[in-house]
Amino acid sequence: MRCRFASTVPIIALLLASCGAADPVAVPDNDPALSSALAGPILVDPDLVSENRANSAVALPSQDGSLPSVDAGPEAIAAARDEALELVGGPGKMRQAPEPRDGELPEIAPDCANRAQAQQTAQWAARMPAPFPVYPRGAVQDATGTDTRDCALRVVHFVTPVPLGEVIDFYFTRARSAGYSANHWVQAGNDVLTGKKGRASYVVSTRGLPSGNTEVELITNG
Repeated sequence: MRCRFASTVPIIALLLASCGAADPVAVPDNDPALSSALAGPILVDPDLVSENRANSAVALPSQDGSLPSVDAGPEAIAAARDEALELVGGPGKMRQAPEPRDGELPEIAPDCANRAQAQQTAQWAARMPAPFPVYPRGAVQDATGTDTRDCALRVVHFVTPVPLGEVIDFYFTRARSAGYSANHWVQAGNDVLTGKKGRASYVVSTRGLPSGNTEVELITNG
């Protein structure tokens, strides 16, 4: 697996540096516990929402390796927006992210996720930290993760027909409601949201595609 975005923020280096020494734990594609997690409700922070159904609504690659198509129809977009509102606590709870600021941010190596390569499986998209699910009805392209004593890394790449600004606002709201900091950057045409809470941290890197869809790379650690 490789990072999809050429430029990102310094915190990614910290996320990955903390995962360099330990041996990751493999998770098979047919793990029954993960498969059931995709279909059932997952309890999360009650201040955010009573149940997290985002992971049960995402589209994952099939077992033959084919990628899910992105439903960009108006009904699909409306449904995704409605589910996103539920996940932030209902209408009126969605917060608007501040305007992005430019930053002189370093490049990262194209193989930034390779240290978890042995665990590349879309099932990791079902094991995201509660505040950072895949955006409702997002089409997961690939995912990588590792769980060790010192590292709980997730890297999920997905596509959604919902506009970029709404995706950023969703993750900004989820992060702030869960007590994370949230900084909004723009670099090389990508909108990037970063933050942390204690030793846990996240990166949401987004860009618009020519199709009108939004491509997202969601990275969490801790």
